[in-house]
Amino acid sequence: MYTVSILQVNYKKYSTLQPPPSPSPPPTSPSPPPPPPPSPLTLTHPPPDLHPSLTPTGRHLPLRQQTPLLRPLISLLHPPPRHHLPLPPPRPPPSPPPPPTPPSPLLHLFDPISHKWLRFPLNFLPFPSAHPIASAAGLLYLWADSGSPDGNKSLVVCNPLALRYKTLPQLGSAWSKHGSVLVDSVDNRVIVLNELALLYYSNIKNMWLKFSSNLPAKPRSPVLINKSIIALCDVGSPWRSQWKLFICSLKSLQTSQMWNCLERCEWGDVFDILKRPRLLKGVGDVVLMIGGLKSSFSLNASCSTILILKLDLGKLEWGEAGRMPGDMFRCFQESSKFKVFGGGNRVCFSGKRVGRLALWEAGEDGKEEWRWIDGVPGNGEGLYRGFLFDARLDAEP
Repeated sequence: MYTVSILQVNYKKYSTLQPPPSPSPPPTSPSPPPPPPPSPLTLTHPPPDLHPSLTPTGRHLPLRQQTPLLRPLISLLHPPPRHHLPLPPPRPPPSPPPPPTPPSPLLHLFDPISHKWLRFPLNFLPFPSAHPIASAAGLLYLWADSGSPDGNKSLVVCNPLALRYKTLPQLGSAWSKHGSVLVDSVDNRVIVLNELALLYYSNIKNMWLKFSSNLPAKPRSPVLINKSIIALCDVGSPWRSQWKLFICSLKSLQTSQMWNCLERCEWGDVFDILKRPRLLKGVGDVVLMIGGLKSSFSLNASCSTILILKLDLGKLEWGEAGRMPGDMFRCFQESSKFKVFGGGNRVCFSGKRVGRLALWEAGEDGKEEWRWIDGVPGNGEGLYRGFLFDARLDAEP
């Protein structure tokens, strides 16, 4: 009602004053009191620019009839706040792009006789991805994704020429990341080895047999020769490496789980002259050990070249099999690390920013040959891994 009171005061400003009454003769008798002045609320013509609800007629309307008349005035005096205004509906988030389709796996092979690169498609395998890791007796072994939510992987053995494959029982993802896979042509033996345990695949039972390993350290580049496993282990300290050679036969591994340190006093410092050594299987009962030849026995000694040594397991004697030429080694000297793969009488070397492979071949007459392999597929900045693959059409998984 404060608004009505203020408007009533303003209303008197717009009203017309009435003229005073004419003087009357002195009464001879008491006269009645003069009538009260007319009330402004009885005027029939409201002042201009007033809202109809505040006029004398509008004031006497019922409240429900005055409300729609007062609503425009209230909206002018109290405009709605900005945050009460309706907001536009939010835009839906953009849909994510479809995941890229993984490329079909390929097996790149180099034929040293024709000096050409060959490609074998592996799209006959019904797996999301497959990574070749080893080969023996014309068969190819791969880690394949099983597609299960737990991320388990399976070892797959296949013949890419005959388009036939066989899936071995599943293994956990830890084995595919930290286990070394050893294969042999004898009865298609498959062994997965790490520091604590060994898995042996039984073709007869179609299952993995697990045995304790108990190696003193993580095995480095183990090889399977005849009926024995040979591996390098670093038994030194975190500040200085000390490599030792360990051997265990398959028979003793399944019974006593004993590894023997293979060393002779006449070998001298054969393990101290090589930097980051690794093993490969040679021809027959020969083990190849490859590493950088240290220029001195200091802790951070540089390497002068890459040396290939061979160990005759029958005589337990070491000998030099090959030494990389200086002009070829300079390409690997600039690379922080290099990879070694192959076996028999052929060894390949790859490294970052080299862009090609270095091949060592040993002839039957004992002569060695070093040459480059160009046209390596893939990104030249990467490290290339590989193995020897003796393709055979009649190999059965």
